[in-house]
Amino acid sequence: MPKAKTKAKSKAGFKAKPKSAARVARGPRTSRARARPVTRAKRQARPSQKFTASHFRESDFRAGLRTYAAYRDLGTSQATHGLVQAHVIRFIPPCRPEEVSKLHYHDVEFQMVYVLKGWIKTELDGEGAIVMQAGSCWIQPPRIKHKVLDYSDDCEVLEIILPADFKTVELE
Repeated sequence: MPKAKTKAKSKAGFKAKPKSAARVARGPRTSRARARPVTRAKRQARPSQKFTASHFRESDFRAGLRTYAAYRDLGTSQATHGLVQAHVIRFIPPCRPEEVSKLHYHDVEFQMVYVLKGWIKTELDGEGAIVMQAGSCWIQPPRIKHKVLDYSDDCEVLEIILPADFKTVELE
């Protein structure tokens, strides 16, 4: 005489899991379609961003924040109504540590740097000295104290900052 099967199987042939006491008390699950929508915080309305394109022209490099660097604005500040600034920074050789190695920070929400050419040696609070070379990328947390220690004669970086208008605070 064959033994009776004690475990239930679903239609697909898999063993059914026993329901917990809490699950039985709660009742069946509701589908996602019937679930109450999650309330999300409303974002402030921002002006629409505009299309912009920036094509390389040597004449676009201009003096800027630092005397040892030339800046090429990529047009993102105007296109985003001040939300984002993106520029290429070309460091002017030769590097003079007495000029470039001044501790400072930027009052920003976001700052990313990507090395396009050459290399740059920088020191960030809590991280120490780091050499970044072509292809290296880093994010500087808001208000992190840092300084440039050295750079190659051909050093160029892409820098993206939020917001476009920010303060730099010199500490030395």
